Amino acid sequence: MSSVATFRHVTAEHASLWLTGTLARTTVSVGVVAAVVTTVGAVGLRAAGVPLAVDGRIPLAGFAQVTFVAAVIGGVFVALLNRRSSAPRRRFVEWTIGLTAISCVAPATFADTTVSRVALVGLHLVAAAIIVPALARHAN
Repeated sequence: MSSVATFRHVTAEHASLWLTGTLARTTVSVGVVAAVVTTVGAVGLRAAGVPLAVDGRIPLAGFAQVTFVAAVIGGVFVALLNRRSSAPRRRFVEWTIGLTAISCVAPATFADTTVSRVALVGLHLVAAAIIVPALARHAN
């Protein structure tokens, strides 16, 4: 007698619906919007003379990449909480507030100048203000 794990039947149609679902589209959309806003903000700050440096200059593409990845991680977190939590929206907001605060520690501590510290923390908060509410609406 052999033991076989049973998995829910997934067809190509189900997979494509999952990939284009509302949460997935929102995650990508909000990731792109937040990436553009933080990158444009970084360009503006640099044009105003703010160095935006932590042990050397941060490349502009870095702002977009890190912001987009943060949005994707947030979307995956929402999907996980929707499956595992009895109060996913509340948990998502609690966790993202904490994670946003933690993400502000590095630039607040290690940025080269005080102006850079304030600007980088501000960009973190702007990204969170765009990403968190949009994804929280999908936590149910």
